[in-house]
Amino acid sequence: MLQLEDVYLDLRSTAGLVHILKGISVEIQAGERVGLVGPSGSGKSSLMMLIGGLERATRGRIAVAGQELAVLDEDGLARFRRDNVGIVFQNFHLVPTMTALENVALPAEFAGAADAFERAAEGLAAVGLHHRLEHYPGQLSGGEQQRVALARALIARPRLVLADEPTGNLDGATGERVIELLFDLAQSQGSTLILITHDPALAERCDRILKLGDGRLIEDRSNRADRTVVVVR
Repeated sequence: MLQLEDVYLDLRSTAGLVHILKGISVEIQAGERVGLVGPSGSGKSSLMMLIGGLERATRGRIAVAGQELAVLDEDGLARFRRDNVGIVFQNFHLVPTMTALENVALPAEFAGAADAFERAAEGLAAVGLHHRLEHYPGQLSGGEQQRVALARALIARPRLVLADEPTGNLDGATGERVIELLFDLAQSQGSTLILITHDPALAERCDRILKLGDGRLIEDRSNRADRTVVVVR
């Protein structure tokens, strides 16, 4: 599903060139649930942005579902995300002037799906919000808004789901419900899941844990095989 070969990301700031990612190489198989961990500033969110085609690598190779991202222009990347990737952020990123149903239907509408609203209603029912279709984000709790965002991310049955601290703004019980939904829906759709988290217990629920440190991959551990590989660069 995912191949990264010697991937670097450098960004310019007022202080000069900042080296964000420093030679990341990893392969992730279809259907894997991967926890991406590491301290703040280690490059987790930047790596997710590269994988999702939201940022371009300075150098190196990234292929998702057989598609080389470097050869795509901006329109091509937008189509790639539309057809292959679902993203759930810590901040819900819902359109405040649209109802829950309209927010969820949006990606399917962009894809030209004639049944966008039927699929959106089914998605909201799957996350327990069949009674909130016509509510606006401001009328929903934080947990409800994140469930709307989850339904929106999964409406197109994406091959790859990226979740960046999806429970960071939620209380413990609400966050647990969102995570259960995220895991269950990703599994039922056969999606590969990459989950950024600071919660060690949550990372342990994944099939595999990748740990970043100072922009490098420093640990790759399979929970299935109980095997740890330390990558030194």
